[in-house]
Amino acid sequence: MEKEFLDQQQAEITEHLVYKKLATVCKEAHNRQTLEKISDDELKHYNIWKNVTGVSLKPQIWKANYYVWLARIFGLSFALKLMERGEEDAQYFYEKAAEKVPEVAQIQQEEKEHEQELLKILKDQRLMYVGAVVLGLNDALVELTGTLAGLSFAFSKTNVIAFTGLIMGIAAALSMAASGYLASQEEEEKEDVNPVTAAVYTGVAYLLTVFFLVLPYFLISDPYIALIAMLVITLLIIATYNYYISVAKAVSFKKRFISMAFISLGVAAISFGIGYFVKTFFGVDV
Repeated sequence: MEKEFLDQQQAEITEHLVYKKLATVCKEAHNRQTLEKISDDELKHYNIWKNVTGVSLKPQIWKANYYVWLARIFGLSFALKLMERGEEDAQYFYEKAAEKVPEVAQIQQEEKEHEQELLKILKDQRLMYVGAVVLGLNDALVELTGTLAGLSFAFSKTNVIAFTGLIMGIAAALSMAASGYLASQEEEEKEDVNPVTAAVYTGVAYLLTVFFLVLPYFLISDPYIALIAMLVITLLIIATYNYYISVAKAVSFKKRFISMAFISLGVAAISFGIGYFVKTFFGVDV
């Protein structure tokens, strides 16, 4: 198991640096102290492995910088939980290694304590406003996929479809931001949720979704090819968002992805049929 010992030793010294760097970007004092404590424990674990292997190792700086980058962009919760996923795979190794190195039992126990400590500190602003993001993202996906699918059959010019979808999308984004503001005001139990911030999250999520869904119609002249590209982008947006949530909130990716994809593509199919009806029976051709 010498290679596995070295791999684990490398992981410990790298995680020591990861937690140390994450502590420097953490604004909340209690969270920062917890991360610093875990960083010290990881260094202690590294030294235990060093006594076993007799080898000195340096941390993987690129990996530490990677998790700090994730924390800055996607939030501390996402970065920590993504890293902790690797700890789950290490449990079998600890049990096996403890038979040869008794000190490993102590490392395993402290790693479990780390997990509990992390669960206590994971209060991330991005997750506090995840409801606002869902409101904007989901409504944009459902409404715009349906609208653009219907327009793709009713109209033959992609620039007309693109500008129509863009105008409707911007107007809907402003409406959804206002709805998000009013909805957050009613949620009195969520004292930390700022109505203005919730409105911004809702509106920005809606606008970004509109931009990506309309983009193929500006770049592609064939409305049906643009429609296919738009549906592919829809699935990519749904997959990306649900991967983030599955990691940050430890929920099922598959279940949420299938649900959102079925709703969005189902509405698109119905709207496409309405567009076909309008063009066939009313002779609309723009």
